[in-house]
Parts: sequence; C-alpha cells; structure tokens
Amino acid sequence: MKRKIMVFDTTLRDGEQVPGAKLNLHQKIEIAQQLKRLNVDIIEAGFPASSAGDFQAVQEIARSVGNSVSITALARAVKSDIDAVYESIKLAQNPLIHVVLGTSNIHVEKKFNRSKEAVMQMGVDAVKYAKTLLPQVQYSTEDASRSDFEYLWETIEAVVKAGATMINVPDTVGYAVPEEFGELIRKINERLKNLDDRVILSVHCHNDLGLATANTLSAIKNGAEKVECTINGLGERAGNASLEEVVMGLKVRENYFNGYTNINTTELHRTSRLVSHLTGLDVQVNKAITGENAFAHSSGIHQDGLLKDKQVYEIMSPEEVGADSMELILTARSGRHAFKNAVEKMGFDTSDAEDFEELFAKFLTLADAKKEVYDHDVFYLVTNHGTVEQSSKQLYELESFQVVSNDLYPTATVKLNKGSESMKGSAVGDGPIDALYSAIKTLVGLEIQLKDYKINSLSRGMEAVGRVNIRVEYQGKIYSGRAMDTDIIKASANAFLNGINGILLDLVKD
Repeated sequence: MKRKIMVFDTTLRDGEQVPGAKLNLHQKIEIAQQLKRLNVDIIEAGFPASSAGDFQAVQEIARSVGNSVSITALARAVKSDIDAVYESIKLAQNPLIHVVLGTSNIHVEKKFNRSKEAVMQMGVDAVKYAKTLLPQVQYSTEDASRSDFEYLWETIEAVVKAGATMINVPDTVGYAVPEEFGELIRKINERLKNLDDRVILSVHCHNDLGLATANTLSAIKNGAEKVECTINGLGERAGNASLEEVVMGLKVRENYFNGYTNINTTELHRTSRLVSHLTGLDVQVNKAITGENAFAHSSGIHQDGLLKDKQVYEIMSPEEVGADSMELILTARSGRHAFKNAVEKMGFDTSDAEDFEELFAKFLTLADAKKEVYDHDVFYLVTNHGTVEQSSKQLYELESFQVVSNDLYPTATVKLNKGSESMKGSAVGDGPIDALYSAIKTLVGLEIQLKDYKINSLSRGMEAVGRVNIRVEYQGKIYSGRAMDTDIIKASANAFLNGINGILLDLVKD
C-alpha cells in the first residue's frame, strides 16, 4: 500500500529569508492562494514574533486560505513566540504551532550557552505550553544532522511525551549526504513508531552541498511521512529542498518510493513563475522541472529521438507540470531530422533528397553564424533557396525600428516586411517595450496578449548578448518566442515577432 506524503510549504517563511526576496502583504496572500491551488497540505506563513508586519501577514493568510489548508507559523521555544503564533493562526480551520530548538553540540553550547538537559527542558516546556493552546504541535530539532544521535533521540522522546504531534528533523546547514541522512531517519522512525505511531515524522533539508532534494527523497524512502520544501528551492544561503523536484521525483518514481502526494502538479510551473515574479529572483534556466530549458532540446541526437518518440529523452511530459510542450531549439548541433521537421511544419516539401541536402548545408552555415535559428530564419532560408516548393504563406520580419523613451510619451516606430509587402507604424506606450509591442500588434492586426516577458544576459561586458523570452496568448493558446542580440530592444522585437510567426504557422496549419 502506497504512503501519502504530506507536503509542507515554507516559501513564505524560510523562502522569504533570501536577501532581496521580501514580500509585501498582498504578494504573500497571492502566493498563499496559489499554494492552495497547488494543493499543499500545510503552509508555513511566516515568523509572527519577528515583526508586526509579519504577524499581520500570517493572520491574513490564515483568514484567506485557512479554510482548506492547514496553516502554521514558526516560534522559538519561548512563550511570547508561541503566543504570537497562536494569535496569528487561530482563525484557520486546522492551525498548527511550529516550535524550533537546536540539538547539536554547537547550538547547545555556543548559541544557548546552557547544558543539554536545560535546553531539552526548554523544548519540553515549550511543547507543553503550546498544547494548552492548540492540539497540533510540531517540534523541529534544529541542526539534527550534526547532533549526537542519543541526545537527539532523548529530545524527541521527551517532546513527544510532552504532546508533540509532529517531529521535524532538519538538515539545517545542508551537511548531510543521502545515505547517511536516510539511515538517520530510519533509526528515528523505528524508535518513534514504537513510542507513538500517531506522531508524524518530517524532514527539512537545506541545499548547501546541492543535496537537499536527494536527502529529502532518501528520508521518504526510509520512513519520513512529511517533507518541508519551498517553491524554486528558495531559502537561507543555497536554499531548501525544491518542492517541484521532490514532488515530481516521487511522481515519476512512485513505485520505488512507494509514496505519493496530493499536489496538483499541473500548477507547478505557474506557481514557480509567480514566486519568481513576485520575489524578483530568476529561476536558473537549467533548473529541473521549472527551468526555461527543462523541456528544451538542441542536440541533434536528442531531437531525432524525441521526434520519433518523446519518451526517448523525456521521463515526464511538460504538460504534467503545467509547462508548454517540448521545444526543439535549432542550433549548429541540430541534425537533419530536426531541421526537416521544422521545414515541413511550415508546409514546405522536402521529398527531393538531393535538394534537401543542399538546403541543410545552408542551414548549418547559418547556424554556425548564429547562436540559435528561429522560425523566420528557416522560412527565409527555404524561400530564398529557390528550388524548394514554396507555400503561400509569409512570415513577418523586422526591417527597422526606432524607440524613444521618456517619462511623458514613450514612442516606437516599426517597419516590418511580410514577403514583398512592407508596412510601417507607430505607437505610444507605458514604456519603450510596451510602445514597441503596441506598434507591432497594430501592424499585424492580431489580438495578442503578452503573458510573460523575460530578459537576461548571456555574456558580460560592453558587447554582452541579451536574450529575450516571451509568451503570448492568442485565442486561448500560448505561444512562445525568443531572440538574442546585443541590442535588447531589437531582441525584444524579434522575440515578439517569433511568437507572432508561430501563430501564423498554426493558423495556416489549421
């Protein structure tokens, strides 16, 4: 029988401790509502004793989503902290008090400057007091992975007898390795089940050695019933276990771990983007599950295999996590199969093998000169080739542009080509990009909504190349476009046009 693994999200508490990631009240509520849609079991909404603002945020989150999600907040093992947690979460339907206290020698001796017995008694007293306020109390043994095992167990035993209903074992400084951490959880779980099998065993892993997800999954394999994670792996220093990685690790290898979660995985990508947008912290492009390149392929060998069967190189579908369908990026490493697929998608005939080889040679020359080759590049490569049978459609190409930015009327003038047709238009906007996109939308005559705009640098220095990624919506369908240039305004225009050209290709195909 498969075990249900509870998911405890601490993005709004531990995740917000990242420098620069401070969120206001409305942003926290927006994230909490998305976590509700994601269907996490518990939301740790903050650290209410730290400030009046955090107290208010926890209280509002408890009011807004606490009717269907368990709400908790962090308290040190002191009465005033526990009171603050209780007062801020008591309106939730299933509130939980979370108490944390160190158990490692360095925490006991250096942080508290007390004896082990005295620190243990602090924990016991804190749990006993918390139990007078609420029936559900979690106790976290901070820095457990560096603690003496027998003292760690004595502490767990004492707080369980005092009334703790959940025991959380943190790898606070990311010191553990999977085999060792898994064995620690196995030993604790074995004793805990003999002590009181109603108590839930949980883990909270940090990523200082890049092992947070691996340690969390190892803990699940060895008996943990609850995992503490953050969206995008946000958190102190190198961050926490990434919720999306742990959840999909369990889903893809469900039979191995013999467990599952109730997470709505199709909301993972949306949740990741929301947290990234509100915190201002970008997700690394090659991050598992939610990175920009997580389902993108540029290797010719990989592209060939994927075109034959997606399962050749993909263990999960992008749709499972709410991402766009797989993307084949044409580069100098792309093979014949991928290039042929791109040409045929545009409606061109490739049955003449000798002619196609000539065309492919031209593609390789172009790909060597550019980092990435886009739809409009392929289109004009084919149409200028001359001997390939052309389709009747034409794609948009940027001929020239001028953008004037100021605090009164940012203005853009754009000249586009579509086959032999040339068109020119101007528009004003809230900023240079808004003006640019408004001018382009007017010229192409399509009701397009910009859903996402992202720019990052691919290199350093004065000649740095900027890469723009956009997502647009047209008639309920999402299209993506990307472009690179040392001129970020030009890259923005070409990315937008690549998205529009994707729409045109779809319209002709339909």
